[in-house]
Amino acid sequence: NRLHATDITSSSFRLLWPKLLSQETGYYTLEYAPAADLARKRAQQVSGAHTSLVLSDLAPETTYEVALIPESNVHFFPPQTTRVTTLAEEISPVQVLISESGPRSFHVSWAPVLDSVVSYQVLYGPLPGNSVKVLEVDGRHNSTVVEQLAPNTTYLVTVTAIYRSGKEKSLSAKACTQEGERGE
Repeated sequence: NRLHATDITSSSFRLLWPKLLSQETGYYTLEYAPAADLARKRAQQVSGAHTSLVLSDLAPETTYEVALIPESNVHFFPPQTTRVTTLAEEISPVQVLISESGPRSFHVSWAPVLDSVVSYQVLYGPLPGNSVKVLEVDGRHNSTVVEQLAPNTTYLVTVTAIYRSGKEKSLSAKACTQEGERGE
């Protein structure tokens, strides 16, 4: 029943508060600033009819001090305060590189490596086709070797970053294995 935040992302959150005022009895002043730099305070006025507001354009992984000040011409209401921490930025892998391609294997690497990633999934399967295999790679690593492939085949490789928040972001690349040696 107090000021609190929901729908928190890396750059926004929604504030909810109890209905203290009405359209006729006043308005709210909402002040918010990074806890580490209160001088960068921003303020917004909100009609007394509102009980929620989305704040956006925020910095990722930052704790904000938020104060809701009811400006009533009828009653005095003390300000309500809360602290909200935005999430880490979810950046998808921006590069997937295929190297050291042989008839039966190739090397996959990706960037950037982020602290907010728990693990990577590397999905690969021949094109055209729908047989896909998955490799799980620890979030600290940024490369793996895919083996036991068919020679002279094009594969679709998708690297999916799985974030602590549960979100997933993917990027794909194509890879070709070399022709096999004669006599295979």
